[in-house]
Amino acid sequence: MSRTRLPRVIAGTTTLVTMVSANVLMVPHPAHATFGTADIKPIESNIAAKPWASATAATGSSNAGLAIDGDPTTSWHPDRGGARQWLTVDLGGAYDNLRKAKVLFPDRGVAHRYVLEASSDGRRWKTIADRSHNKAVSRGEVHLFTRPGTRFVRLMFTGGSDRTRAGVSELQVFNYLRDDLTLGADLSWVDDFQDRQYWVDPLAPDRGAGPHLLDVAKDRGIEYSRLRIFNEPRSESTGEPTPIPRQGPERSLVSAQWIKQRGMGLGIDFHYADSWADPSKQPKPRDWAELEFPDLSQAVYDHTADYLDRLIQQGTTPGKVAVGNEIINGFMYGSEAAHIGTTTPPYFVDQADIYQSKPGGGLLWKYWRSTDPGEQQLYDQAWDRFTTLAAAGIKAVRDASPTSKVEIHVIVDKDKLAKTMEFWHQFLTRVKAKGQNPDVLAISYYPEWHGTPEALDLNLNTMATTYPDYEIDIAETAYPASGGDGSPLPNSPFPRTIQGQADAVRRVFQAANDVVDNRGSGVLVWEPAGYQPMFRAVPGLANTWEPHASINVFNASRAKHILQDTIYTATVVGAAPKLPSSIRMLTTANNTITSVPVRWQSLPPGATDRPGEVTVTGMTDTGPVTAVIDVVPRRGEHDLTTS
Repeated sequence: MSRTRLPRVIAGTTTLVTMVSANVLMVPHPAHATFGTADIKPIESNIAAKPWASATAATGSSNAGLAIDGDPTTSWHPDRGGARQWLTVDLGGAYDNLRKAKVLFPDRGVAHRYVLEASSDGRRWKTIADRSHNKAVSRGEVHLFTRPGTRFVRLMFTGGSDRTRAGVSELQVFNYLRDDLTLGADLSWVDDFQDRQYWVDPLAPDRGAGPHLLDVAKDRGIEYSRLRIFNEPRSESTGEPTPIPRQGPERSLVSAQWIKQRGMGLGIDFHYADSWADPSKQPKPRDWAELEFPDLSQAVYDHTADYLDRLIQQGTTPGKVAVGNEIINGFMYGSEAAHIGTTTPPYFVDQADIYQSKPGGGLLWKYWRSTDPGEQQLYDQAWDRFTTLAAAGIKAVRDASPTSKVEIHVIVDKDKLAKTMEFWHQFLTRVKAKGQNPDVLAISYYPEWHGTPEALDLNLNTMATTYPDYEIDIAETAYPASGGDGSPLPNSPFPRTIQGQADAVRRVFQAANDVVDNRGSGVLVWEPAGYQPMFRAVPGLANTWEPHASINVFNASRAKHILQDTIYTATVVGAAPKLPSSIRMLTTANNTITSVPVRWQSLPPGATDRPGEVTVTGMTDTGPVTAVIDVVPRRGEHDLTTS
């Protein structure tokens, strides 16, 4: 491997970001003027650089990984010469929306001849690009293609000049956001905020979509909304019924109608509680608290089936139903809470004689891996009770609304993937033994509690590869646009700004889209109108709210056009390079590749006076491109051509 870098000359650092942003973003004027813009580019992800990708080669396989390590100064070279050397990248699973491959070679000033191929199984190959007769001097090339179901990408060398060695510095394969990846939000608080007006641009003559929150949400690209359901909404502190039963069954029927009227997808999240259910608290509903266990199981079934019947009767069949909310520690706690050590919510503890009088569905993680027979028995019994209740909920969905998918929603706490995988093992084994099975395995992701974006990638990939028969969802995520003097949240690289909020949410979309075999099915931002909000009150206008520019991440994250964004070429010292007048562009709507004109900036004086590398920016109507020019010593014209 070589780590020698040639001198770099940068020509023109201005990339006309404002022009690009104007084409990509639809930024509300007040947010633009007061709260800042967000430069949101379509998501692309180099899957070859993911930890689950691997590389093999005809020879020199021990160094094949250098071709996908993200470092262009390291390279794979075969152990011996020969025209039929190859390098294959296994992406770890199939992908339907790979659209671009970038090849970079270690040798400059020569022409490389090769064929680039794609395969779903490593046996049958389809050609992405044929450069077997290439005569153009180039250190690399960007290839655009459409090959659904691609798992393997292979570069096969077919020859070259006497001075051309086989070898690859980088082979990158880029994934783009799929159309069938659902981008939505939990908008349950639409029930609370009925006195507010929401507008895309409330201070403009044309205010845009509004005045309902869902009008703006849909206009900004939110295509799906989830509603949480409390059995009988109660104060989390006192346990008394709330004066207005927000997020209760009756009011949520109305919210469901609002969602369906706007053509948005609908999800239902049964908390099976009268107040918030999450990993630290899972109180039984008051009406079920003193039921014997068989009656509790029947109540879960009846409540689930009856409510789904009501939704269906009013024409609001949900696409997805979550049986419980963040149930990593079980749900509907009862007498087992004494073993768990539950301290919340206050009413659950203060009224233990009611809420903890009968067994429920709490899990006893403190006895996981215990070698004590009695403790292991308690662990198993808790799992059996919990999965009995969960199976009742799943069966109710299957019976009442067979077209709805069933989701089980948990978390992966920071550095606790093993616990979540134990959950899935126990849960899926036991509910299947009871004749039931979910469709979707879901997690929440908040970096302050659940780790870095890279940890999220690992967690999703581990779930997907261990349990390949299920869809994978990120059922909740959020990121703040302010606070902490703009510093990132723990475990996150993104500042607490409008741009940081957009980038953080965008990164979660990317993680879901990168799940192998296209099994990441959706991402929901949790309560963007209230928690770590993507809206703000408009100064001077009572009860009027507008979206942050960051909300455009829903609309702008999908690529409509993919450019051949890097051109590699070469010239000899003292000579001007020949840059193309057009580059290739792939239009994702119809999978066509066309040529689009490019306008190049001028090279600065003396840019090619000595060997090195010159970078020049160009602009198309769709976005910027870059030309990377190798300036090589003048030894003779044959150095930049090959026969």
